[in-house]
Amino acid sequence: MSPNDEARLIAAARKGDSRAYAALVDAHQQAVRGFLRRFAGHWADADDLAQEAFVTAWRKLARFEGRSSFRSWVSGIGFRIARDAKRAHGRAQVRDSDWLNEQDAGEEGAPVEDRIAVTRAMAELPDEQRAVVALCLGEGFSHSEAAEILKLPLGTVKSHVTRGRERLLRALETEDGR
Repeated sequence: MSPNDEARLIAAARKGDSRAYAALVDAHQQAVRGFLRRFAGHWADADDLAQEAFVTAWRKLARFEGRSSFRSWVSGIGFRIARDAKRAHGRAQVRDSDWLNEQDAGEEGAPVEDRIAVTRAMAELPDEQRAVVALCLGEGFSHSEAAEILKLPLGTVKSHVTRGRERLLRALETEDGR
């Protein structure tokens, strides 16, 4: 596409001509997608990023000053969107990793087999009992606090803790072959 054709289409698109903008997208989408595929490293993500870049460019077309080609401008928008997405993904991974490490902090010394056995045993507990065990044994809440949180009688909470602990210990004994 010649610079004159591009300028004409941009001017028409600025006036709301969606066909003119579609022609700009058709002319430049392969280059923008190709760049973002190489940068993002994943084709499906790059295609989504390119689409987002063109939508953003449409919304911000009035800001395009023409100092570069339209393709360069949209590629820059795509780069910033991809960079921000990459950063957000990295932050999410750190958050998820921190959360998982926090969940496993109390179980660091426990062998994987024991953790799996406890997880299975917890899943088999009745809902109320599982909630009480998770609160009192897992999170360190007092029996009174658990009773208040779950709206259960204190005696029920105490019996759920006792029975739940026994089931978890049996699960560990079975797993270890003790």
